[in-house]
Amino acid sequence: MPLLLHPLPPYDFSLSCRVFSEGDPAIRRFEQGTFRQVIRVGEKPVLVQVRDVGEEWDPVLAVDVLPGGEAMPGAREKAGEQVSELLGIHDDLEQFYRAIHTDPLMTGVARSLRGLKAPQSGTVFEALVTTIIEQQISIRVARVIEARMVRKFGERLEVAGRTYFAYPGPEDLAAGTAEDFRSCGLSARKGEYIRNAAGMVAGGTLDLESMREIHDSQRIIGELCEIRGVGRWTAEFVLLRGMHRLDTIPADDLGVKRAIGRVYCPGQRISADQARAIAERWGAWKGLAAYYLLTAEHEGQSRRIDAVKKRKVQQQTMRRSVRPGAARDPLP
Repeated sequence: MPLLLHPLPPYDFSLSCRVFSEGDPAIRRFEQGTFRQVIRVGEKPVLVQVRDVGEEWDPVLAVDVLPGGEAMPGAREKAGEQVSELLGIHDDLEQFYRAIHTDPLMTGVARSLRGLKAPQSGTVFEALVTTIIEQQISIRVARVIEARMVRKFGERLEVAGRTYFAYPGPEDLAAGTAEDFRSCGLSARKGEYIRNAAGMVAGGTLDLESMREIHDSQRIIGELCEIRGVGRWTAEFVLLRGMHRLDTIPADDLGVKRAIGRVYCPGQRISADQARAIAERWGAWKGLAAYYLLTAEHEGQSRRIDAVKKRKVQQQTMRRSVRPGAARDPLP
């Protein structure tokens, strides 16, 4: 029997997991209503499958743990706790909606994405590595590189004849060579940054997980920026992804500035200072509001792409219907 989780409503499972719909199916993927990812329960990698089995007003998630979940005491419950954190299912969106109610533009965006919750990385270390990979390149390219890295360094897991990969830990990446990282598509400098941070964590000189206990986000940013290759942009994304600090907004990010400007300053390019000034109206939910704006932008792009594909299919159908020798409707 699967473990049942009860997200705090409102919660739209499909909308919230759509960000993973283009992921590597051997690592993490959402397709056909099911979210799959390899996580670690204790030191053992397991594959979790998550499905929505509830109703809009009473969301329920069914979590299956494969393989050998029954052989590990408490495996399902521990996996359930991790899934809850990964998907952010206990975030109180009603508080967010109340906080933005005086902002009609943000309220309109939130209404169109009601039930969207922001995911987070499995560990702070994973968030750091992911963000270093994304420095100064497109998200699409970064995801390809990250998938190659996970496949190269991550522990393999065989389930029902298929191979899956767990996200590599600090020891795995600290042992990598410059050529290993280059073969994944990483620059020499980024490979060095990742290997250096991994070595510090593996050697015990850097405890990223303990930073979760620090309440002052600015202090965390300062400590993270002492790591080689980490600046404010990277540190703020680590806060969001690795620690779920939804009050943090990486205002220097080009995508964030574009998404905010599209809604609040149409036709203009805004600065990081302007983005931060606009974000002040969202209070302690700056990061989540920015995530809503980015998602709204992506959803709009996806709808436009779908519309273009639909038109192309229709045009191809029409061309086939009028090719020589094809049956035609009789003229009136």
